[in-house]
Amino acid sequence: MNSQWHLPDELMEHYVTGHLEPAQVMSVESHLAGCARCRAAVPYSVEWLDASWAGIEDVVDRPRPRPLARVLRRVGVPEHVAVFLAATPALARGWLVAIASTLVFAVGAGQLAARHPDLEPYAMLPFLAVAPVLPLAGVALAYGRHVDPVYELQAATPMAGVRSLLLRAIAVLTTALVLTGLATPLLPGRPGLAAAWLLPALALIVAMLALSTWVSPPISASVFGAGWICAVVGGEQLAFSLEAQIGYALAALILIPLVYLRRARFDPGGPVWN
Repeated sequence: MNSQWHLPDELMEHYVTGHLEPAQVMSVESHLAGCARCRAAVPYSVEWLDASWAGIEDVVDRPRPRPLARVLRRVGVPEHVAVFLAATPALARGWLVAIASTLVFAVGAGQLAARHPDLEPYAMLPFLAVAPVLPLAGVALAYGRHVDPVYELQAATPMAGVRSLLLRAIAVLTTALVLTGLATPLLPGRPGLAAAWLLPALALIVAMLALSTWVSPPISASVFGAGWICAVVGGEQLAFSLEAQIGYALAALILIPLVYLRRARFDPGGPVWN
């Protein structure tokens, strides 16, 4: 494309409405970068554009990096990855407060069970049902055009696609594990039970990541989250038995290569749901 040629109206309409293939989009945007006339023909809202740039600058282009970005830099994470992870929606204060609140509830339920042994099978049930789902929800809310304020910016970079999802999934899962590990010693009675959600959470997240190369993370997380809660409510002892724990570990080991293969299939360019 050159400056003497301009985008046909039909092609421009398909571009604006999002009905072009990725290769066509790249070709159109390559032309737009050098053609002021065609750029001016792309409709946009001035208010929307100003708000979008303000949001991106607030998240990324700060005079002083976010505390999380500074911590990641100190432990050796490259600067661009640290800034990207610090902008993860699921690592925002709201999500961390939700995790902390659930853990406070778990500790309270454990203390109650210690005073009333007859309530023990029921006191821990909400925690056991919800604990593996919380990191699952965090991963689902870590990446995507509807939740990520810098999605459009990073979608055109090598960070886009499944790599972004995997990086943020690891960050969210690590945060959830650390917070839960800090709460575990405070649970009386059956200390091993507080950690029984770790392998199910790992298996659920890996399964969600595998399915997320076909459908969006919120949909895959909803499928596995609902299935997990039904399984726990239907049989807590079976869901947390030794055999089940071995099954979760094996499932994770089997699914991790699948996630890698699917990543190789869809990168560059990202998952099919992008």
